[in-house]
Amino acid sequence: MRRNPREAEESNRQLNRRTLMLGGAMGAMVAVLGVRMRYLQVEQADEFKLLAEENRISIRLIPPDRGLIRDRNGKLIANNEQNYRVVITREAAGDAELVLRRLARVIPMTPEEVERAIEEVKSLSAFVPVTVAERLSWTDFSKVALNAPALPGVTPEVGLSRKYPLDTDFAHVVGYVGPVSEKDLEGLQSPDPLLRIPKFQIGKIGVEKWMEDTLRGHAGTKRIEVNSAGRVMRELERQEGDAGADIRLTIDAGVQNFAQARLGAESAAVVMVDVTNGDIICCASAPSFDPNLFVRGISHTDYKVLMENDHRPLANKTVSGAYPPGSTFKMVTALAALEAGVITPETRVRCPGYIEYGGRRFHCWKRGGHGSVGLVRSLSESCDVYYYDIAQKVGIDKIAEMGRKLGLGQRFDIPMSAITEGIMPDKQWKLEKHKQDWRIGDTINASIGQGYVLTSPLQLAVMTARIASGRALVPRLVRMVNDQELPLAEAPLLEIPQAHLDGVRLGMHEVVNGDHGTGKSSRVVDPTMIFAGKSGTSQVRNISKAEREAGVISNDDLPWDRRDHALFVGFAPFDAPRYAVAVVVEHGGGGSTAAAPIARDVILRAMSDGLPSLEAYPSSQRGRIESMLKELPLRDPETGIVPAKTET
Repeated sequence: MRRNPREAEESNRQLNRRTLMLGGAMGAMVAVLGVRMRYLQVEQADEFKLLAEENRISIRLIPPDRGLIRDRNGKLIANNEQNYRVVITREAAGDAELVLRRLARVIPMTPEEVERAIEEVKSLSAFVPVTVAERLSWTDFSKVALNAPALPGVTPEVGLSRKYPLDTDFAHVVGYVGPVSEKDLEGLQSPDPLLRIPKFQIGKIGVEKWMEDTLRGHAGTKRIEVNSAGRVMRELERQEGDAGADIRLTIDAGVQNFAQARLGAESAAVVMVDVTNGDIICCASAPSFDPNLFVRGISHTDYKVLMENDHRPLANKTVSGAYPPGSTFKMVTALAALEAGVITPETRVRCPGYIEYGGRRFHCWKRGGHGSVGLVRSLSESCDVYYYDIAQKVGIDKIAEMGRKLGLGQRFDIPMSAITEGIMPDKQWKLEKHKQDWRIGDTINASIGQGYVLTSPLQLAVMTARIASGRALVPRLVRMVNDQELPLAEAPLLEIPQAHLDGVRLGMHEVVNGDHGTGKSSRVVDPTMIFAGKSGTSQVRNISKAEREAGVISNDDLPWDRRDHALFVGFAPFDAPRYAVAVVVEHGGGGSTAAAPIARDVILRAMSDGLPSLEAYPSSQRGRIESMLKELPLRDPETGIVPAKTET
């Protein structure tokens, strides 16, 4: 069938129109593609050149600045120092072992360090950066940057590392940081991602550990671009984290340094508490150690030296040491007897030098006895028989109740490691612990701080502060967090009659200031700083009947670890108590000769602006005290450096 010419013409027109529309669309598409190609090839050439080199984007955590720790006056105890380090990422390094061996030719690395780094890199995910060297000099740090093309996957970084400028003074209190271990991660349901960073450091002991969450802060992030060689090309984006909170302790760095120096080479501890609020002013344990060694990674040799030292420098004796309190416990027995009404301050007991019970003699330290003794004299001359007698009348349960009221037998909640509860025994305790009934002989021993009774220097300082203040003071170690003062714990009255406290305090006054007091050689003559206290000596060995009859062997004639522990507790000023102190010298012999002088010097330092004034000491002692003070290895208050002693 032939088509109408008009219809054929119309059909051709439609075909031409469609062809034009299709061609126009194709032309437009070609134009768009051309513009896009120009944009990609010209304007984005540099970016795609990098992509062509197999660049990749990596997101890394930015460790936050760890919070600083200061003393009560703002002196730095723990800070952060710049640390030049080198990290390697296995996925960017390719042959990580080869790269690490090359690195060892650029910076100082021992074969052992190289092998350790190789093992660590292999054990972790390929994308995890591993720190292989730190605390580099600027020269070595620069060498790594200059040799980057030959060290794929290796990145020089600048970070922060913990430093303890006062080293040994605060080692036991503040503690130290170290790399996160598997043990640290045990029990954590959702650990902070920071803890997964190899060699990220967290607190291990002391304040650093127990306030870790406060000090650590929160991580930031950064997006970086690295090329196929693992070299960082640029940082694309950074979001800073939150620095850890700064902490201010209650301890006075000057007093702490003085106490640490005063303890010298002894195996000993000093704790001093502010009687008005419970603040711990001094908490020194000797011998000490340098916590910076642990931050850097302590050597096997250095660690062995610390572990094999019989004076136990790693132990914090102030809170973890548990010692028989000896005669420093006599105030507890006296207050229990006064409260029970079995004695009054005027009650007298005859001391012939011993008492007998159950066929056994319990001896007084004074072989010939003290004669007729009342409360004040029983404390000033430390008569044992007086306490043997009144303890049997009052009983161990009431003695233990008074001990707990004064702070013994309890664990105080302060951020320090291995805090002991000590032991404040009673009848129920012995039944549960030893499956035995309590005996009268146990009470007699406990009455003078022997037998089952164990206390820490911190507990003894709190006990003394409570006797001096009449309040249930609670020790506080952290004063401020980020300039916010922490609230003081409530310190209600002890509900001990004032007359009873006055009688015990007067006895403590006479210990130091009386003509026959056991601690009279440690008296203070400045009327504004009068010192009161109580000495104690706790036996660490049994004295046989034969030895007692032949004459008890002097501590000086015994091996060091067989000598008695020396203790002293005290407070000052007597009329308006401000500080309470407790000193324990392991195997120091007599409390009045070994511990009392240290207690006096430390408490005078706290009450003085700088070194104690010689005018506070008896005139006959000033020459010796002046020489002793000059020889103490004290830090310069401005620089914190201990000046080297010159030979004379």
